[in-house]
Amino acid sequence: MNDLSAIKDRYLRDAVPARLGGLAANLARVGSFSKNQANREAVYGLLDESKWFIEWTAAETTIDVAAQLVELQLELSLWQLDWERIWSNPAVRAAISTHSKSWSDRVLELSGLLD
Repeated sequence: MNDLSAIKDRYLRDAVPARLGGLAANLARVGSFSKNQANREAVYGLLDESKWFIEWTAAETTIDVAAQLVELQLELSLWQLDWERIWSNPAVRAAISTHSKSWSDRVLELSGLLD
């Protein structure tokens, strides 16, 4: 993320459902991009950006949604802490890809955009 301030300003212009939709899109990208080992830095950046999206949005959601977002934020942080091992192991990377897609679906559902 080159200019966090500009990203934050742009992200906060959207209503909470759209922000959650953006977070879900990021998580779907993590799932997709993780299939190619060459995307290591891009995926790591998406994880970082997603954690910021949660930081900027969770307080404006219900307690239940905020709790789920914080759980996701913690999980993303733990992935980053173990990034070398995760990325170098194709089976673990595939599991992260699948899990990230599941989170994407879950966050999209929380957004209310599917209603």
